[in-house]
Amino acid sequence: MFNFTTIAILGGVFILGIGIGIAFSSTTTLSPSNVASREFIDTKAPNPEICVQYGASAMVMDARLFVTLNPFNVYVAQPSMRPGCVIRQNNWALLEQKKLVTSDQVRECKNRLNTFGFTGNLDSDKPDIRCIYQNEAGQNFFLSQPGAVAPSQETDRF
Repeated sequence: MFNFTTIAILGGVFILGIGIGIAFSSTTTLSPSNVASREFIDTKAPNPEICVQYGASAMVMDARLFVTLNPFNVYVAQPSMRPGCVIRQNNWALLEQKKLVTSDQVRECKNRLNTFGFTGNLDSDKPDIRCIYQNEAGQNFFLSQPGAVAPSQETDRF
């Protein structure tokens, strides 16, 4: 059914396709309008070396919702996106040492089983640090696809 020439041509096309794919993926430009990888997000996080070592870089979205009751409507303002960082619970001492959070804030956040997240540079005058809740209902639907590889479980809990 297939002769040697046909198989050689199909093999050549296959190899050429792989080569073009590698060339395309290695020349992908990363810019603020094209966030294509976790590494790009890591480099744009505030205090990237602290964020990667003691937590995880994040994309922070601030949005305002306006809800009217009569008539019932929901209006959404244009959201703003900026780089941020989520600190693991066992690394909160870093924020306390820099006097960015008080022991009362730490106790209150820990009692609610939350963690801290921040935007802005920790060494500047006013980083925005908040006690944030990890939403267990939120799922990464990219991982539920057939053939997807799930990350290790120890990286899930902050």
